[in-house]
Amino acid sequence: MIDRDLLREEPGAVRRAVETKGVDVDLDRVIELDEQWRELKARGDDLRHERNEVSDRVGELKAQGEEGAAEAAIERSRELKAELETVEERAEDIETELEAAMLRVPNVPKEDVPVGEDEEDNVEVRREGFEELRELPEEVVPHYDLGEELEILDFERGAKVSGGGFQFVKGDGARLEMALVQFMLDVHREQGYRDLLPPVPVRSESMEGTGQFPKFVDDAYRIGGDNDEPYDDDDLWLLPTAEVPVTNMYRDEILLDEDLPVKRQAFSPNFRREAGEHGTETRGYVRVHQFDKVELVNFVRPESSAERLEGLLDEATAVLDRLGLPYRVLHMCTGDMGFTQARKYDVEVWAPADDMSGGPDVGGRWLEVSSASNFEAFQARRAGLRYRPERHESAEYLHTLNASGVALPRVMVAVMEYYQNGDGTVTVPEAVRPYMGGQTVIEGHDPVGESAVGAGRRE
Repeated sequence: MIDRDLLREEPGAVRRAVETKGVDVDLDRVIELDEQWRELKARGDDLRHERNEVSDRVGELKAQGEEGAAEAAIERSRELKAELETVEERAEDIETELEAAMLRVPNVPKEDVPVGEDEEDNVEVRREGFEELRELPEEVVPHYDLGEELEILDFERGAKVSGGGFQFVKGDGARLEMALVQFMLDVHREQGYRDLLPPVPVRSESMEGTGQFPKFVDDAYRIGGDNDEPYDDDDLWLLPTAEVPVTNMYRDEILLDEDLPVKRQAFSPNFRREAGEHGTETRGYVRVHQFDKVELVNFVRPESSAERLEGLLDEATAVLDRLGLPYRVLHMCTGDMGFTQARKYDVEVWAPADDMSGGPDVGGRWLEVSSASNFEAFQARRAGLRYRPERHESAEYLHTLNASGVALPRVMVAVMEYYQNGDGTVTVPEAVRPYMGGQTVIEGHDPVGESAVGAGRRE
């Protein structure tokens, strides 16, 4: 969450963040609650001070034999105690309401973040990999058709088992995806990341710590119960990203300056209900409810987070560079950057089939595979993540950053379409071949059961 001092000293900046990010929060009510809380705290301090003075006077009056005055002072002390209890109870209620309201106030974007409403206002920073495109078939077959023809993607059986938005990845498709995982982990180990396999279920307080809750509760998968039911001690959710458990790993702890920077990478499955709600990308392996990815999480000193974000972006895009996949980097505008970020870059890989959303110059379409984000102290304040600059100094909030390193389904889509050959096979990117036993081409395999009847290769 944001610093309360920022709300008090620069309410205009917070109001602009709410407006430009399009967040639905009653900021006037938040400010009012903060003012009420401060007034109650001040009144409580005054009452406590007066009660201490009255208590000291009782002894003096008794020593002077002024029993009547002493009794009056004792009665006044009782009145002050009762009023103080009322004020403290009210302050506690206001504090609870204020804390809940503050969780709905977005992070404040950096001053040079593009101001805009949606993806149309994002600013393209650069494109890579378009200088020497490989020769593509005259008609690139969309991954969802090619995947079924090669018998490496099975959406129908995935839906039969788990419902829409789930799938089986089979045969050489499964080999390719697992090879990509190992390849990505190796790339990031070279960049100084240490590996984690995080728990998949996470508690509500962990989702709040990274900013998923309360704003995105409807997108999450709850383990048992209804999303609208009150949280309890057994309340667990399937993680939407490994950012949640990894960031909360050190929740309410104080790290030492020598511990920083912390660089962790985590592979996990991820679960999101929002898949398929955006119209054009509901078919195939682009918007699904379950997907794998490698997540990169950084904890750094506040003064180094701006520079670290640029380094993190380079670390994420290194995967696409080595795979030889064309991509672009976008500086996200205020309306499209997200609730928790102070600055965010999106990395979008180019997939050449289907439509012209990639633009008349390249055709195809852009698929987001990573978001490199600097949250500054926003998540740290929610999750109690602090560090001590010197052992004798007070603890301060550190800065958190993360990026996907990268999301697998859309990289799979890009590989299947960009490395597609005219005969319907897919060339395995050179960087991944060592992880597939030297295999260079995905040719598919024979279907099984009655589905084999009439099946044939694409001519």
